Formats: sequence, structure tokens, C-alpha cells
Amino acid sequence: MKYLEKTFRWFGPEFGVTLQDISQTGATGVVTALHHIPTGEVWSKEDILKRKQDIEVANLKWSVVESVNVHESIKQGKPDRDIFIENYKQTLKNLAANNVKVVCYNFMPVLDWTRTDLDFKVNGNASALRYDHVALAAFDIFILKREGAKKDFSLDIQQKAATYFQNLTTSERDNLRDRVLAGLPGTRDVLSIADFQKHLDNYEQIDKHILKENLAYFLQQVIPFAQELGVLLCIHPDDPPFSILGLPRIVSNYNDIKFVLESCESISNGLTFCSGSLGASETNEMLDIINDFGDKIHFIHLRNVKREGQQSFHEANLFEGTTDMVDLMSAFVTEQIKREETKSGVVGIPMRPDHGHVILDDMKRMDEFYPGYSTLGRLKGLSELVGLEKGVRKYLLKN
Repeated sequence: MKYLEKTFRWFGPEFGVTLQDISQTGATGVVTALHHIPTGEVWSKEDILKRKQDIEVANLKWSVVESVNVHESIKQGKPDRDIFIENYKQTLKNLAANNVKVVCYNFMPVLDWTRTDLDFKVNGNASALRYDHVALAAFDIFILKREGAKKDFSLDIQQKAATYFQNLTTSERDNLRDRVLAGLPGTRDVLSIADFQKHLDNYEQIDKHILKENLAYFLQQVIPFAQELGVLLCIHPDDPPFSILGLPRIVSNYNDIKFVLESCESISNGLTFCSGSLGASETNEMLDIINDFGDKIHFIHLRNVKREGQQSFHEANLFEGTTDMVDLMSAFVTEQIKREETKSGVVGIPMRPDHGHVILDDMKRMDEFYPGYSTLGRLKGLSELVGLEKGVRKYLLKN
């Protein structure tokens, strides 16, 4: 009987969570990347091997790369994009040479994720991540002062955003700015307003249709090469799964995912299923996504969000959010059983607990973690997922 492969994300030696910590969680695999190498540059075989050896010393396996980031020139379709695509392919080749063959990536413009509160209190004093659409509107209209921002929000949201902004102190306004601009991959860096505006300017002529074309071009160049290497690429959904700050979103729902997977038909063109990202939209039927695209799901992120209406949400305990996690796990175990019976695909799909709350002793060292990546909160999530999977599997096999 093959279970989901239990993994834990690790951001490298400078991260507050060590490999020794992870080895005590019950996880057998590590999800990581070479974050110190700038996006667009080739990861050498030597650097990859060094990271892999460090992981194996802790009796763990480098299960998934998250992420080999896609250069902005590729997303924007600039004349030099082919240079960065070739670099991307060389990195995949070097990973494959070290037998690291599951690669997560995303195609979100500029920011990897966006939250308006990195210390939202739940369950007493536990700390969670939250996205408040009113706060985002206040940032967009009154702090960023983006041209045309108001037309992206209803009159009701605009009015609430004005009141919200007026009630913020100068320090609170600065904190809101830094929280929104903190979504850079694998770093604590925060963009300045001026730098962020430059990034927005680069997308001024890029709408959803053009960004989809640029993604399809990238896939058509990279996926056949990845298939030859035996590498499985899996795109991560947008977080949040709707357009913000005037930037297009193209991996937010069933039809978006269908477009991605049909842009270059191959087992190597797959999906990272993230229940938190997809679950933030009330229109997403996640069971349909699993049932219809299950054979292309190469990596799983499991967390729950509690939707608050008007596109707002916070990250909730696993069984207290809007999504029925029992239904999701049942769908994944059913997909595993199908793979086992047909002898197709990876049965032990890598799975990791996604963003965890900051709880207990981790509260004393919050500055050591990236937002959402404390040790104990994710350990709690992993433990719950292990028990859930075993219970679901036993029930399904009996019935």
C-alpha cells in the first residue's frame, strides 16, 4: 500500500527551520530550491549536488523543487526570453542529472503571493495569514495610487477602503505597504513602491490573453525537453486566485488549468494542486479539478482557508475552513488507487502541509521564519493529514 509522500518545505541553510527539525516531523522528503541563485541563471550540477547531499545527510530526500522561478522576460514575452528559456532547460537538465525530477513553478506576475496581514490572530493568540480585499483596495488606491485602481473595485469596497485607510496611523499604513509587497519568492525582501511601480509599468500592455500566450510559448519550448529528461513540471495556481493590483491572473480556476494542460499535451505538463490558493475562490469546484485532471497532479499543497466574503479570507485550521478536507483527501486517495491499478503515474504523490499557524514556542522566534512557514504549525498540519489519509484510505478500501 503506497501512501502520499510526506514532505516539508525548507528554504535553505539560512532559514529558521533546520533539516534536523524536519527529520523529526515524520516527513521523509524535502521541498526546496536554490534561492540564492538569481532568477534566470542556471543552477549548476555542483550546486544541486551540494544541496542534495546536505538533505541526505539528514536522512531525507530532495523530493520536489519549489520553485525554479520563471524569469519576468518570459512572462512578459520580451525579445530575450529565449535566452532565459534555454537557461531554464539547462537547469532542468542539471536537476535530472542529480535525479531530482519534480519541479514546481508559477506564472504569477511580480509577486508569488499576496496577503494584507501576516499576524492575524486566531484560536486565542495563534498567528495566521490573511487577505482582506478592503485593505488591498486601500493600499492600491491610497498608498500605491495606481492609475485606474478605482475601476477594479466596487463602489462599496471603495467606500470601505477609504474609511479603513483614514483610520490607519502612519505606522499602520507603512506596515500595510510592507505586507502587500512582501510576496517575493524565498526571501524576506520587500519591494519599494517605486520598484513595484516599475514592475507594474512592464505589464501595462499585458492582459490575460497575452500572458496566457506567453505561458503557452514557454510550455511548448520547455515541456518536450522535460519529457525527454523524465522531469515532471507542475504549475502552482495563483494566490489569491483573482486579479489584483492591475496584474492579470491566468491559473486561477478550472478553465485556466485546462488551458495550461492542453497548451502542450504531455505527462510532464502538470499541476501543483494547492487547496489554499484554489479554495480562496467560491467558484472553484476543487473536486472537479482533481477528478478531471488527477493524472496530471504531480504535487499537492494542503491547507484550508476560511472565506469571509467579498474576496477576503484567512488561513484556518485544517478542519475549520471553508473547504471539506475529508472530501479532498478521499479524491486524492481514489486517484492513487487508480494509478496503482493501472500502473500509471507516481502513486506516492509528494504532499506537503502548506502555510501553518505560528503557535506555542514558535511565537518566540517569529523573525526566523518566512510568513506561513513556522515549524510547529506545519507539524500540526502534517500530523492531521497523516491521520486523515490513513482513515480515508481504510474506509475506501473497505467499501
